[in-house]
Amino acid sequence: MEFTTRKSSGPWVGLLAGVIIFTFTLWGVGYSLGPEDMALKIMLYVPTYLFLVAYIYLIIGAFNLHYRINDEHLTIRWGLLKKSIYWQDVNEIIIVKGKANLFPFLSVQWPGYIVGLFTIKGLGPVRMYGTHVAEEFLYLKTGKGFFGLTPYDMRMADFLESKTSIPITIVDMDEIPAEVKGTSYHEDDSYKLFYRLNLILLLVYIVFMAIFYPGSGADPITVLLLVLAIPLFFFNVSNASRIIQFSESGAYMMLILGVLVTGIFLILTASEILL
Repeated sequence: MEFTTRKSSGPWVGLLAGVIIFTFTLWGVGYSLGPEDMALKIMLYVPTYLFLVAYIYLIIGAFNLHYRINDEHLTIRWGLLKKSIYWQDVNEIIIVKGKANLFPFLSVQWPGYIVGLFTIKGLGPVRMYGTHVAEEFLYLKTGKGFFGLTPYDMRMADFLESKTSIPITIVDMDEIPAEVKGTSYHEDDSYKLFYRLNLILLLVYIVFMAIFYPGSGADPITVLLLVLAIPLFFFNVSNASRIIQFSESGAYMMLILGVLVTGIFLILTASEILL
Protein backbone atom coordinates (compact mmCIF):
# COMPACT_ATOMS: atom_id res chain seq x y z
CA MET A 1 0.00 0.00 0.00
CA GLU A 2 1.34 3.43 -0.91
CA PHE A 3 1.11 6.50 1.31
CA THR A 4 1.78 10.02 0.01
CA THR A 5 3.26 12.75 2.15
CA ARG A 6 1.15 15.49 3.70
CA LYS A 7 0.10 17.86 0.93
CA SER A 8 2.54 20.68 0.38
CA SER A 9 3.62 23.35 -2.08
CA GLY A 10 7.21 22.82 -0.94
CA PRO A 11 8.45 21.20 -4.19
CA TRP A 12 7.09 24.08 -6.28
CA VAL A 13 8.45 26.69 -3.86
CA GLY A 14 11.88 25.08 -4.09
CA LEU A 15 11.71 24.81 -7.87
CA LEU A 16 10.73 28.45 -8.34
CA ALA A 17 13.35 29.71 -5.87
CA GLY A 18 16.04 27.55 -7.47
CA VAL A 19 15.25 28.75 -11.00
CA ILE A 20 15.43 32.40 -9.91
CA ILE A 21 18.57 32.12 -7.78
CA PHE A 22 20.66 29.90 -10.08
CA THR A 23 19.59 31.73 -13.25
CA PHE A 24 20.59 35.07 -11.74
CA THR A 25 23.83 33.67 -10.32
CA LEU A 26 24.99 32.13 -13.60
CA TRP A 27 23.98 35.23 -15.55
CA GLY A 28 25.60 37.54 -13.01
CA VAL A 29 28.95 35.77 -13.07
CA GLY A 30 29.02 35.78 -16.87
CA TYR A 31 27.94 39.42 -17.06
CA SER A 32 30.36 40.71 -14.43
CA LEU A 33 33.53 38.93 -15.50
CA GLY A 34 35.15 39.16 -18.90
CA PRO A 35 37.68 36.92 -20.70
CA GLU A 36 40.51 38.45 -18.70
CA ASP A 37 38.85 37.18 -15.50
CA MET A 38 38.58 33.57 -16.69
CA ALA A 39 40.31 32.10 -13.62
CA LEU A 40 37.90 33.82 -11.22
CA LYS A 41 34.95 32.97 -13.47
CA ILE A 42 35.85 29.27 -13.36
CA MET A 43 36.28 29.44 -9.56
CA LEU A 44 32.72 30.75 -9.28
CA TYR A 45 31.14 28.59 -11.97
CA VAL A 46 32.44 25.27 -10.64
CA PRO A 47 30.85 25.43 -7.15
CA THR A 48 27.70 26.99 -8.61
CA TYR A 49 27.19 24.08 -11.00
CA LEU A 50 28.00 21.57 -8.27
CA PHE A 51 25.38 23.14 -6.00
CA LEU A 52 22.97 23.22 -8.96
CA VAL A 53 23.35 19.46 -9.48
CA ALA A 54 22.78 18.83 -5.76
CA TYR A 55 19.79 21.17 -5.76
CA ILE A 56 18.23 19.43 -8.76
CA TYR A 57 18.51 16.16 -6.84
CA LEU A 58 16.76 17.75 -3.85
CA ILE A 59 13.94 18.98 -6.08
CA ILE A 60 13.55 15.55 -7.67
CA GLY A 61 13.38 14.10 -4.17
CA ALA A 62 10.72 16.64 -3.17
CA PHE A 63 8.50 15.66 -6.10
CA ASN A 64 9.10 11.94 -5.68
CA LEU A 65 8.71 11.44 -1.93
CA HIS A 66 6.37 8.72 -0.74
CA TYR A 67 6.16 5.64 1.47
CA ARG A 68 5.12 2.11 0.53
CA ILE A 69 4.13 -0.81 2.78
CA ASN A 70 4.04 -4.45 1.70
CA ASP A 71 4.11 -7.78 3.54
CA GLU A 72 7.86 -7.62 4.20
CA HIS A 73 8.91 -4.05 4.75
CA LEU A 74 8.34 -0.31 4.63
CA THR A 75 9.99 1.47 1.73
CA ILE A 76 10.85 5.17 1.80
CA ARG A 77 11.26 6.60 -1.69
CA TRP A 78 13.05 9.92 -2.05
CA GLY A 79 14.35 10.82 -5.48
CA LEU A 80 16.60 8.00 -6.62
CA LEU A 81 16.97 6.72 -3.06
CA LYS A 82 14.96 3.72 -1.94
CA LYS A 83 15.29 2.81 1.74
CA SER A 84 13.69 -0.47 2.89
CA ILE A 85 12.99 -1.12 6.58
CA TYR A 86 12.07 -4.74 7.33
CA TRP A 87 9.53 -5.42 10.05
CA GLN A 88 11.98 -7.30 12.26
CA ASP A 89 14.18 -4.18 12.34
CA VAL A 90 11.46 -1.91 13.75
CA ASN A 91 11.87 -1.32 17.49
CA GLU A 92 9.42 1.48 18.24
CA ILE A 93 6.60 3.38 16.52
CA ILE A 94 5.96 6.87 17.86
CA ILE A 95 3.43 9.49 16.81
CA VAL A 96 4.95 12.86 17.67
CA LYS A 97 2.43 15.59 18.39
CA GLY A 98 2.88 19.20 19.37
CA LYS A 99 5.71 21.53 18.42
CA ALA A 100 8.95 19.57 18.15
CA ASN A 101 12.30 21.30 18.61
CA LEU A 102 14.38 20.14 15.64
CA PHE A 103 18.01 21.16 15.24
CA PRO A 104 19.57 20.49 11.81
CA PHE A 105 22.88 18.80 11.09
CA LEU A 106 23.21 17.73 7.46
CA SER A 107 19.81 18.76 6.16
CA VAL A 108 17.65 20.93 3.94
CA GLN A 109 14.47 22.62 5.08
CA TRP A 110 12.16 25.18 3.57
CA PRO A 111 8.38 25.73 3.90
CA GLY A 112 6.69 22.46 3.05
CA TYR A 113 9.83 20.34 2.69
CA ILE A 114 12.21 18.80 5.19
CA VAL A 115 14.86 16.16 4.59
CA GLY A 116 18.12 15.19 6.26
CA LEU A 117 19.62 14.63 9.69
CA PHE A 118 18.18 16.42 12.73
CA THR A 119 18.13 16.14 16.49
CA ILE A 120 14.71 16.27 18.14
CA LYS A 121 15.44 17.77 21.53
CA GLY A 122 13.94 15.57 24.22
CA LEU A 123 13.48 12.63 21.86
CA GLY A 124 16.58 11.81 19.85
CA PRO A 125 18.23 11.92 16.42
CA VAL A 126 16.14 11.51 13.30
CA ARG A 127 16.49 11.28 9.55
CA MET A 128 13.55 13.25 8.16
CA TYR A 129 11.81 12.52 4.87
CA GLY A 130 8.73 14.68 4.81
CA THR A 131 6.85 17.90 4.25
CA HIS A 132 5.09 19.54 7.23
CA VAL A 133 6.18 18.52 10.74
CA ALA A 134 4.33 21.20 12.70
CA GLU A 135 1.14 19.15 13.02
CA GLU A 136 2.39 15.64 13.77
CA PHE A 137 4.72 13.05 12.30
CA LEU A 138 5.77 9.43 12.63
CA TYR A 139 9.03 8.65 14.37
CA LEU A 140 10.35 5.15 13.77
CA LYS A 141 13.19 3.70 15.80
CA THR A 142 14.73 0.85 13.84
CA GLY A 143 17.92 -1.16 13.55
CA LYS A 144 18.62 0.80 10.36
CA GLY A 145 18.34 4.20 12.01
CA PHE A 146 15.70 6.63 13.27
CA PHE A 147 13.26 7.99 10.68
CA GLY A 148 10.75 10.84 10.64
CA LEU A 149 7.85 10.57 8.18
CA THR A 150 4.91 12.84 7.42
CA PRO A 151 2.22 10.70 5.75
CA TYR A 152 -0.94 12.37 4.50
CA ASP A 153 -2.97 9.61 6.17
CA MET A 154 -1.84 8.86 9.73
CA ARG A 155 -3.54 5.47 9.47
CA MET A 156 -0.12 4.48 8.21
CA ALA A 157 0.82 4.05 11.88
CA ASP A 158 -1.95 1.47 12.26
CA PHE A 159 -0.62 -0.46 9.27
CA LEU A 160 2.85 -0.43 10.80
CA GLU A 161 1.46 -1.60 14.12
CA SER A 162 -0.36 -4.51 12.45
CA LYS A 163 2.73 -5.56 10.50
CA THR A 164 5.21 -5.33 13.38
CA SER A 165 2.94 -6.11 16.37
CA ILE A 166 4.61 -3.16 18.13
CA PRO A 167 2.13 -0.87 19.94
CA ILE A 168 2.03 2.79 18.96
CA THR A 169 3.43 5.30 21.44
CA ILE A 170 2.19 8.90 21.41
CA VAL A 171 4.58 11.66 22.51
CA ASP A 172 3.26 15.21 22.95
CA MET A 173 6.23 17.55 22.65
CA ASP A 174 4.25 20.34 24.31
CA GLU A 175 4.22 18.30 27.54
CA ILE A 176 7.98 17.77 27.67
CA PRO A 177 9.69 19.97 30.31
CA ALA A 178 11.35 23.09 28.90
CA GLU A 179 14.73 22.15 30.36
CA VAL A 180 14.62 18.91 28.34
CA LYS A 181 13.05 20.21 25.17
CA GLY A 182 15.16 23.36 25.06
CA THR A 183 14.42 26.54 23.15
CA SER A 184 14.04 26.40 19.40
CA TYR A 185 16.14 28.88 17.45
CA HIS A 186 12.86 29.83 15.75
CA GLU A 187 11.72 31.16 19.14
CA ASP A 188 15.03 32.78 20.13
CA ASP A 189 14.43 36.55 20.04
CA SER A 190 18.06 37.47 19.31
CA TYR A 191 18.34 34.88 16.55
CA LYS A 192 15.09 36.08 14.97
CA LEU A 193 16.26 39.69 15.11
CA PHE A 194 19.61 39.03 13.43
CA TYR A 195 17.99 36.72 10.87
CA ARG A 196 15.44 39.37 9.94
CA LEU A 197 18.16 42.00 9.65
CA ASN A 198 20.01 39.75 7.20
CA LEU A 199 16.86 39.10 5.19
CA ILE A 200 15.70 42.73 5.13
CA LEU A 201 19.14 44.01 4.12
CA LEU A 202 19.39 41.46 1.31
CA LEU A 203 15.92 42.38 0.03
CA VAL A 204 16.81 46.08 0.15
CA TYR A 205 19.96 45.29 -1.81
CA ILE A 206 18.00 43.36 -4.47
CA VAL A 207 15.36 46.10 -4.81
CA PHE A 208 18.05 48.79 -5.00
CA MET A 209 19.82 46.97 -7.81
CA ALA A 210 16.56 46.34 -9.66
CA ILE A 211 15.64 50.03 -9.52
CA PHE A 212 18.94 51.80 -10.07
CA TYR A 213 21.21 49.47 -11.99
CA PRO A 214 19.72 49.50 -15.51
CA GLY A 215 21.29 52.41 -17.36
CA SER A 216 23.31 53.54 -14.33
CA GLY A 217 26.63 53.13 -16.07
CA ALA A 218 28.06 51.37 -13.02
CA ASP A 219 30.88 48.86 -13.33
CA PRO A 220 29.46 45.34 -14.02
CA ILE A 221 31.41 44.13 -10.97
CA THR A 222 28.65 45.61 -8.80
CA VAL A 223 26.37 42.83 -10.05
CA LEU A 224 28.93 40.31 -8.85
CA LEU A 225 28.69 41.74 -5.32
CA LEU A 226 24.98 40.93 -5.24
CA VAL A 227 25.69 37.49 -6.71
CA LEU A 228 28.05 36.87 -3.78
CA ALA A 229 25.65 38.35 -1.21
CA ILE A 230 22.90 35.83 -1.99
CA PRO A 231 24.86 32.60 -1.27
CA LEU A 232 26.46 34.35 1.69
CA PHE A 233 22.99 34.84 3.18
CA PHE A 234 22.08 31.17 2.82
CA PHE A 235 25.48 30.06 4.09
CA ASN A 236 25.26 32.19 7.23
CA VAL A 237 21.65 31.33 8.03
CA SER A 238 22.04 27.58 7.51
CA ASN A 239 25.22 27.38 9.58
CA ALA A 240 23.90 29.66 12.33
CA SER A 241 20.91 27.32 12.78
CA ARG A 242 23.35 24.46 13.39
CA ILE A 243 25.84 26.34 15.55
CA ILE A 244 23.23 27.75 17.92
CA GLN A 245 22.63 24.38 19.57
CA PHE A 246 26.29 24.41 20.66
CA SER A 247 26.97 28.13 20.99
CA GLU A 248 24.32 30.85 20.95
CA SER A 249 26.94 33.62 20.79
CA GLY A 250 28.66 31.88 17.86
CA ALA A 251 25.39 31.79 15.92
CA TYR A 252 24.69 35.44 16.68
CA MET A 253 28.17 36.46 15.56
CA MET A 254 27.77 34.59 12.27
CA LEU A 255 24.49 36.38 11.56
CA ILE A 256 25.97 39.74 12.56
CA LEU A 257 28.89 39.10 10.21
CA GLY A 258 26.39 38.46 7.43
CA VAL A 259 24.71 41.81 8.13
CA LEU A 260 28.07 43.61 8.07
CA VAL A 261 29.29 42.03 4.83
CA THR A 262 25.98 42.54 3.00
CA GLY A 263 25.89 46.12 4.30
CA ILE A 264 29.39 46.77 2.98
CA PHE A 265 28.45 45.30 -0.40
CA LEU A 266 25.37 47.54 -0.51
CA ILE A 267 27.38 50.66 0.39
CA LEU A 268 29.99 49.91 -2.27
CA THR A 269 27.30 49.33 -4.88
CA ALA A 270 25.38 52.48 -3.93
CA SER A 271 28.59 54.53 -4.07
CA GLU A 272 29.39 53.19 -7.54
CA ILE A 273 25.90 53.86 -8.91
CA LEU A 274 24.94 57.12 -7.19
CA LEU A 275 28.25 58.97 -6.97
